[in-house]
Amino acid sequence: MFGKRSGTDTDLRAPKPGAVSPEPAQAPAPTVSRAPAPAVASPPLAPAKAPPPPPMESRRSDNYYEVKATIFGALIEAIDLAQLAKLDSESAREEIRDIVNEIIAIKNIVMSIAEQEELLDDICNDVLGYGPLEPLLSRDDIADIMVNGANTVYIEVAGKIQRTGIRFRDNQQLLNICQRIVSQVGRRVDESSPICDARLADGSRVNAIVPPLSIDGPTLTIRKFKKDKLTLDQLVKFGAISPEGAEILQIIGRVRCNVLISGGTGSGKTTLLNCLTNYIEHDERIITCEDAAELQLQQPHVVRLETRPPNIEGEGQVTMRELVRNCLRMRPERIIVGEVRGPEAFDLLQAMNTGHDGSMGTLHANNPREALSRCESMITMGGFSLPSRTIREMICASIDVIVQAARLRDGSRRITHITEVMGMEGDTIITQDIFLYDMVGEDANGKIIGRHRSTGIGRPKFWERARYYGDEKRLAAALDAAEVTPKT
Repeated sequence: MFGKRSGTDTDLRAPKPGAVSPEPAQAPAPTVSRAPAPAVASPPLAPAKAPPPPPMESRRSDNYYEVKATIFGALIEAIDLAQLAKLDSESAREEIRDIVNEIIAIKNIVMSIAEQEELLDDICNDVLGYGPLEPLLSRDDIADIMVNGANTVYIEVAGKIQRTGIRFRDNQQLLNICQRIVSQVGRRVDESSPICDARLADGSRVNAIVPPLSIDGPTLTIRKFKKDKLTLDQLVKFGAISPEGAEILQIIGRVRCNVLISGGTGSGKTTLLNCLTNYIEHDERIITCEDAAELQLQQPHVVRLETRPPNIEGEGQVTMRELVRNCLRMRPERIIVGEVRGPEAFDLLQAMNTGHDGSMGTLHANNPREALSRCESMITMGGFSLPSRTIREMICASIDVIVQAARLRDGSRRITHITEVMGMEGDTIITQDIFLYDMVGEDANGKIIGRHRSTGIGRPKFWERARYYGDEKRLAAALDAAEVTPKT
């Protein structure tokens, strides 16, 4: 067996001479920072309406964690982590399982087969993965994982937040896992740099904030993305948009309208942006700018850019605005900004009305009118001393369509508005809704019932664009079909 030190039997017994009973009095703490703590694998999730202390925690006693700590300490003494790192994941897991099984036999620990398998999975996750988070990360039905200190983990499933029985040994183990995640993308999180945005290998977005800013221990938030990327057809199947609305969105994406996707937290803005980019032609050069790279475009000609935080000396920061300004020199045909949060709004708008038609971005807002107001306020906050009317004229000249996404109170996500920016009337920006979602009630299970409909606009402002690309008949058919959709 690889990596075992000479005289393994002696080393394994070193933490505590003699056999170890299932209820050891002490559990030696591991000294290796890579996986220093016990963790929980995958207990069942709490029901949505479970009381604050989740009942699942009773399945794992303190005795389980003490036994695991003892075995983990012996494992660290028995293997060479440098050699372990040279193996692929499956081989490393097999080696760890073999060593742990031998430790259990040597120390005469009495466990059922099910408990032993559970323990083996826990320890493998501690050494090779993200500890207690591994079973949650492997589930495709979870949208968000929220860790509020070592003993509290929440998840979002089907738009509803639930508490789980998963916990960490202590805050130090949680901090180590946070550091392991962010180090993979060249970032750091510790007392001197307590806030960090990062991403996992699958593109999931990660935010970590640790003490002293987070008072009750490290806080980790993971926005997961499905392994199978959603398409507009799937959004239709889920009821987020009607088939006619999906057809209109396809045309908007194809005919190079400048699009702003607006919505609240967790409303599906990034998912919708990924869907719209599917209709960009494959011969176009696309450049994406993001704080944490999470967009996953399918086109072959994509350049992905990501901001960089300052180093420990406070230097080396690259902001979103610098990325957007630089990508203008990279011969882009479309510019995609993952999320507009600040003065980069000015540079994106300039790009949109200076030859980069079809650019897209997302921002936080509750409705299309508010999205326009936020654009104006972000430009103002950037220190641009421009008259308010000038800024609004720039917005009107740049943005063609605003798509509003929302998460409703039953947890479902809907596209509620497809709105055109028409122009200025005096000092006011004029908008026109061409597609809306009406809520008409709810069923016996509390699910909201609604319908998507056209507002009766026969020729949207982007009609000429659709004609230029030969899509005006499709657009007219979709608008007509949506207008006569029967009420539910």
